[in-house]
Amino acid sequence: MKDGVNGVALGVFIFFFLAVTVVGFMAARWRKAENEASLDEWGLGGRSFGTWVTWFLLGGDLYTAYTFVAVPAAVYAAGAAGFFAVPYTILVYPLIFTFLPRLWSVSHKHGYVTTSDFVRGRFGSKGLSLAVAVTGILATMPYIALQLVGIQAVLDVMGVGGGENTHWFIKDLPLLIAFAVLAAYTYSSGLRAPALIAFVKDGLIYLVIAVAIIYIPIKLGGFDDIFAAAQEKFAGPPGGKPTGALAPGVNGQWGYATLALGSALALFMYPHSITATLSSRSRNVIRRNTTILPLYSLMLGLLALLGFMAIAAGVKVDNGQLAIPQLFEDMFPDWFAGVAFAAIGIGALVPAAIMSIAAANLFTRNIYKDFLKPDATPAQETRVSKLVSLLVKVGALAFVLTMDKTVAINFQLLGGIWILQTMPALVGGLFTRWFHRWALLAGWAVGMVYGTAAAYGVASPTQAHFGGSSKEIPGIGEIGYIGLTAFVLNVVVTVVLTFVLNAVKAPAGVDETAPGDYTADAGDPGVKAQLPPATAGAPGGH
Repeated sequence: MKDGVNGVALGVFIFFFLAVTVVGFMAARWRKAENEASLDEWGLGGRSFGTWVTWFLLGGDLYTAYTFVAVPAAVYAAGAAGFFAVPYTILVYPLIFTFLPRLWSVSHKHGYVTTSDFVRGRFGSKGLSLAVAVTGILATMPYIALQLVGIQAVLDVMGVGGGENTHWFIKDLPLLIAFAVLAAYTYSSGLRAPALIAFVKDGLIYLVIAVAIIYIPIKLGGFDDIFAAAQEKFAGPPGGKPTGALAPGVNGQWGYATLALGSALALFMYPHSITATLSSRSRNVIRRNTTILPLYSLMLGLLALLGFMAIAAGVKVDNGQLAIPQLFEDMFPDWFAGVAFAAIGIGALVPAAIMSIAAANLFTRNIYKDFLKPDATPAQETRVSKLVSLLVKVGALAFVLTMDKTVAINFQLLGGIWILQTMPALVGGLFTRWFHRWALLAGWAVGMVYGTAAAYGVASPTQAHFGGSSKEIPGIGEIGYIGLTAFVLNVVVTVVLTFVLNAVKAPAGVDETAPGDYTADAGDPGVKAQLPPATAGAPGGH
């Protein structure tokens, strides 16, 4: 690690940061709406984004700074097991091709802003809607915190903030400034800000990876030498225990497969993924995006190789999250290291903005409007959502500044387990009305309790609890992803109780949707976004 502040890299970083700040504030004038006091405009960009804007927005949303740092860091620490992120992003696109266009259509038809809006309208249950909303907010908070961890990692490597003995305010001042700017332009421009900034973010990331995958191997003697160095490191000392592997061993295959599958199922359950999806102007935009988004998976595969390069380059860090920023500083000229650091930093701002907007929309629509102020006007909804988006970011910032960074990572893993439990209500509801609302709520509760308790019992070398997301699968005896096990329990409970509740003719709630709503497009006659009747106090809520 270089001594002191890397002035050249910092200068380049500040230049790009100021550039995206200007773009963020200018976004408020981009496609300026006639009625800005609307959650559709502030929180969904007016539902007006086309194929390329949506592609960059979803890419900027899903491939975050944490992805940029954590995926190669996992490869750096444990080898090919860290590549699980590549197959799961391949699995996810055929899955979302089947259900996201249906969600877009019914949401556009009824003016749904969140997944909880749809669940409430489909099953006539405010209780189930509240469960989905609370889960989404809880799962999103540590995810936002990790974006700030990504910015902090870059600042640490550049030498900004001083040493460990520096006063906390001086040390964290750069992060505080970045947070304040993010909060300001998100409040001002809503979803339009990250949509525009995503073009800069993704362009920088593609540039950095293209250069890194060619330039760094040349400096290190080629991929043969890189893989040889990684193999030597993972083999461990003579007679010692291996620390990893270039390919997952037989004992790790269940864990690898279940983590990849569970992560694929969970990815588009996150509120920020849905927010970016619903901002599209037609269902065909969604269908086209599911065919071109796999380009990001190619990028992710190349990105993961940086973990092996960090080993071959002799990068030594106490915190694995610093491995890739440190590799960039060691291998690149200072000016291009600044470009790489800017890619990571901006890669944190885009998803953090979308996540805070998504969490705020859930609170406003499904807690504030449903339970606190049913007669809230669109202007009041927008104002509350703006304020809550600030509070969400403040909470994430406090999390980062006051807690150990590994805690944030562990809670994000827990968030993945939680958000997966909303899939039966959301995806199941898009294809069938057979599931009973009370059975879905019971299944959700069982999955949440089991997943949380199982994760609590996982220890790691640094954590007594919440030390990972894998544990022995009951009845099978193999180590697998806790989230997928909890999901299976969730589905079993839901199916069994649905049979029982339907048999005793328990009240099913009022479904405000119709079959044609799920295939409607923006240009179809009679299709116009509107407030769903349930939000106006219609009967049938529970």
